[in-house]
Amino acid sequence: MAGDRTDLDVPSGARAAIETPAAGDPRLSRLSLNQKTVDRLDLPAAVDLCARHGIPSIGLWREPVTEYGVAAAAKLVRDAGLRVSSLCRGGFLTAEDREGFRAAIQANQRAILEAAELGTDTLVMVVGGLPAGSRDLPGARERVADAIAELAPFAAGHGVRLALEPMHPMFCADRGVLSTVDEAVAMAAPHPASAVGVVIDTYHVWWDPTVAAAIGAAGARIASFQVCDWMVPLPADALLGRGMMGDGHIDFRALRGMVDGAGYTGDIEVEIFNADVWAADPDATAATVKRRYVSEVW
Repeated sequence: MAGDRTDLDVPSGARAAIETPAAGDPRLSRLSLNQKTVDRLDLPAAVDLCARHGIPSIGLWREPVTEYGVAAAAKLVRDAGLRVSSLCRGGFLTAEDREGFRAAIQANQRAILEAAELGTDTLVMVVGGLPAGSRDLPGARERVADAIAELAPFAAGHGVRLALEPMHPMFCADRGVLSTVDEAVAMAAPHPASAVGVVIDTYHVWWDPTVAAAIGAAGARIASFQVCDWMVPLPADALLGRGMMGDGHIDFRALRGMVDGAGYTGDIEVEIFNADVWAADPDATAATVKRRYVSEVW
């Protein structure tokens, strides 16, 4: 597939489009394709796509994994010669009532077991927003901290790290009451770094004027590095405002330098929620991901 390039693949920034890196290109050694980037593919098709394009790692989501079967999914990925960079998602830990809180604990324990069976040590935690009708943001954060304290020993016992994902403040009410890397690191701090870490997702943290210092302070707690671009104007559903690297406003090389400088050596996961990307031919998407990864991130 080397040499393939489409007219759609012209980054809006200064860097020119490059030829498609071939399978085995050492520049792709840390590349992972998050399953959501090719959302219309089922699990076998997504795994096959990565294998055919020489993308060595895949980020999995629980719903399609559960539908396929966890043991079968682990074998599928293993037989394809891929590794699992992360499992998404655990979390949603902010329920105010005891029954809801206990249900969340049990659901996350199942997610931890699934991650272990899939062979990944990283369970991405989208911690949850405010419960319906609530305005008690400090209380929601306290419940997340309580839940992490309960889940961390269970996760560590199964070789899995809870990776707290700070999310852009526009998602604070409905998805994630942790909005900055500093907040996530502070919540992780009471626990061993091997048990509780943080996710650095460029879409969520690029705007933060303290992000360089925060990433440096995160150090060994960085469990996952995810990349996609910030597009304007945002769509009506802001969740789908993620763009292909190079199409928006994020300086990926600067952020990667911060993450690498903090000691992170793991996979770099491309996670794009975008209706146009989802509608595109998955093979074209995978090829574009490789080109943009090399031209914008690597």
